[in-house]
Amino acid sequence: MIRRELWKKRRVFVTGHTGFKGGWLSTWLVDAGAELTGYALAPDTTPNFFDVCRLGGRMQSVLADVRDVESLRRHLADAQPEVVFHLAAQPLVRRSLRLPSETFMTNVIGTVHVLDAVRTVPSVRAVVIVTSDKCYDSERDLTAFRETDALGGNDPYSASKACAELVTHAFARSFFDASNVGVATARAGNVFGGGDWAEDRLIPDAVRAVTSGQPLRLRNPQAVRPWQHVLEPLAGYLRLAEQLVDTPASFRGAWNFGPRDDDAVSVGALADLFHAAWGAGGWEHVADPDARLETRVLRLNSDKANRELGWSPRLNLEAAMARTALWYRQASRGDADAAFALTCDQIHEYEAMDRLARA
Repeated sequence: MIRRELWKKRRVFVTGHTGFKGGWLSTWLVDAGAELTGYALAPDTTPNFFDVCRLGGRMQSVLADVRDVESLRRHLADAQPEVVFHLAAQPLVRRSLRLPSETFMTNVIGTVHVLDAVRTVPSVRAVVIVTSDKCYDSERDLTAFRETDALGGNDPYSASKACAELVTHAFARSFFDASNVGVATARAGNVFGGGDWAEDRLIPDAVRAVTSGQPLRLRNPQAVRPWQHVLEPLAGYLRLAEQLVDTPASFRGAWNFGPRDDDAVSVGALADLFHAAWGAGGWEHVADPDARLETRVLRLNSDKANRELGWSPRLNLEAAMARTALWYRQASRGDADAAFALTCDQIHEYEAMDRLARA
């Protein structure tokens, strides 16, 4: 359970706040009373979570590029944050195949820039670098990956996230381990929830298909992924940051935040859950040569987070999908205050569920 009192009036800097996960994290922090600064490119889809919830008017929002190191340094210094969450990224596998150089520049050099800028801001006490479950060497893909497993990547996106892990480790050992700054990486599963309209992601594609009366086209319906509602890993990130602030030396390093084993299901099975929650729609398999590059089975072992952070998933897939379908239906009405309020309501429900589980 997050400690809301710790976040009230705490200065926080989030890169990637205009994205899907960054938007939900920013909403959670705003609702908890943090003094929040976001730094990211403008949203690249219309609609998008950031604009639908009018987050720009609820926080300090800087529209800029993590590849611009001087701008990043200046805004980080102006914000004087105590906690930094780095989520800015090129997050899509198929886009990385079209734009490999941009992907490596954003995901690797962008991470270098964030950590290098943090070195110059003495107010920072904790840094959480968000990478991906795809940072692992996928040649051994039948068992759940642990934090100590080898890094790898057969496509530019996955390899860039493995590189970001190495960059973070190098900066931590070289510049932060002897200080009072806690630096950690967070590796989550495949997240979904209301407000994602990105290309080539299952739930946004499903929403577009069902609202247009078309079948959802799946390129790899048998691929197994660790699916989870967006609030699950975000709760882990917040909990990790809290512990890094309190006792940085004990919580540095890499952390997995994945779902229960039985929530690692196939793409086709998750699509069926979405259509059941929506009450309409179906899917068809469409062959795609890029599917050969994708990991066949991907699971995460989160025993470390459960044991040392007290974090564990709270939403099963059916409950998560029901919340997701509700969010999209509400957002389609075009009321920004209602969309933001619904997001906060779902955050409050999740926190209540977490409190009940711990009681």
